[in-house]
Amino acid sequence: MTDYAVVIPARLGSTRLSRKPLMDIGGKPMVIHTWERGIEAAPAEHVYVATDSEEIMDVCAQHGAQAVMTDPECLTGTDRVADFATKVPRDVYINLQGDEPMMTAGSIRTVIDVSLAAPDKIINGWAFVTDEAEFRSRSIPKVVIREDGQLMYMSRAPIPGTKSDDFIFSRKQICVYGFPRAALAAFADRSAKTAHEEAEDIEILRFVEMGWDVTMIELSGASIAVDTPEDLERVRKAMTAT
Repeated sequence: MTDYAVVIPARLGSTRLSRKPLMDIGGKPMVIHTWERGIEAAPAEHVYVATDSEEIMDVCAQHGAQAVMTDPECLTGTDRVADFATKVPRDVYINLQGDEPMMTAGSIRTVIDVSLAAPDKIINGWAFVTDEAEFRSRSIPKVVIREDGQLMYMSRAPIPGTKSDDFIFSRKQICVYGFPRAALAAFADRSAKTAHEEAEDIEILRFVEMGWDVTMIELSGASIAVDTPEDLERVRKAMTAT
């Protein structure tokens, strides 16, 4: 039987929003909201926070969330999940980004189910871009997918582009992933980011540049990822309204 863990990477040193996992949303730290989304989709014993911070470890303990200390030198969140995998052996790891406090349980569960059905595949989510502001945003990675459903490229630039620079259609990344253990080991074996990963600041591109296929599946586009102070205020308003 294939076993899995839902892993929420969380570090304090975000360059765009310092101490991001501990930002308050409705009286709770963001990382705890994200953990609560995880346990809506999976039994709590399968859901972990992977961090480099004793402060985050303490916050998790206060709220009953499992947490594991990982290497503070991890290059990316996926490297942190890979480090977690060396400590907690499972067949499949579901990476739920710590800045996704509004991720739907349905999207998380879909990635779990697809990953368990195909435990040797890398899985990532996408949704259609619904307005031009999202298309132009440099915070939102846009996705180009092959006809067979595999990731061709991902960019913060507005793609696909046109000669007239019009918004025709686009897809955006949804930050839930499924990783086989072997893929994470190969990912973390690199001592530096790959060229396009570094330029775009999109870690899934490391797999593409290394020759791995990434299977893209459609998920809900309703979540708001928190990359900037403006995103944080949008999430606070949205979660207060629900």
